[in-house]
Amino acid sequence: MTPLLGLLGLGRRAGNLVVGVDAVRTALQAGKCFLVVIASDAGPRAEEKVTRLARGKGLPVIVGPVADELGRALGRPPVQAVGVRDRALARGVMDAGSAGQ
Repeated sequence: MTPLLGLLGLGRRAGNLVVGVDAVRTALQAGKCFLVVIASDAGPRAEEKVTRLARGKGLPVIVGPVADELGRALGRPPVQAVGVRDRALARGVMDAGSAGQ
C-alpha cells in the first residue's frame, strides 16, 4: 500500500474524509474540505464536477490511484473522489501524493 493510501485509510478511520463525488461536492460548497483526491480513472463528468469546484475555491487536487485501489484502501467499492476535512491530514496527503509522482 502506498503512503497516500495509508494516510487516506487513517483519515477514514478518524472520520476526516468525505467519500464520493456528491459528498465531496457538498463538503466543498460548505467549505469543509482542505484537499481533494480524484481517482486517476475518474469519469470526465465526475472529475469536472469536483475538480472545477475545488480549484475555484483555491484548494489543491491530487490525482490518486485508480478508483478500485482507492475504494479498497477505504474499505468501500470503487471511489472516484475523496475530500480531506482535516488540515494536517491534507498536508500529509499532499506530501505523500507529490512524493509518489
